[in-house]
Amino acid sequence: MNEVEEKATGQASGVGATGMIVSVNVAPRKTVRKKPVGEGKLKVEHGLSGDAHAGDWHRQVSLLAQESIDKMIAMGLDVGPGDFAENLTTSGLDLLALPIGSRLRVAESVLLEVTQIGKECHTRCAIYYQAGDCVMPREGIFARVIEGGKVKAGDSVEILSLGEENRE
Repeated sequence: MNEVEEKATGQASGVGATGMIVSVNVAPRKTVRKKPVGEGKLKVEHGLSGDAHAGDWHRQVSLLAQESIDKMIAMGLDVGPGDFAENLTTSGLDLLALPIGSRLRVAESVLLEVTQIGKECHTRCAIYYQAGDCVMPREGIFARVIEGGKVKAGDSVEILSLGEENRE
């Protein structure tokens, strides 16, 4: 699928689809909810400055759609951006439709490459007990920072390419 497609949820997918950053979230340690900070700096091959998950590995930045959080709100949970430990809360993009290797342009300078879809939850973490459920293992995605820069709530996110197009 190389053209923009919009689903009934209002989320778009395909090259050229755009969404936006709802929230930028950080936490100084792992297994806790992240706090919205308004804006942050994404460092190349590191992640979001000041966040415990940043580092030299494949899950430098985590993304979760506001639409996923809204599902939890509809189930009666009192949750919002950052509560599932995501760094970037997005809106308008079908993150789960992105294959590994897909590239996203955030604002004008940041380039992310999708490295993982979902994650295994070995034990129920503190987030599960605090929120009553955790959508990150099912609906979160992870990326590495190819080109860094500032990111803030309201910035655009565009799908530049799908994973299979980046394979050599």
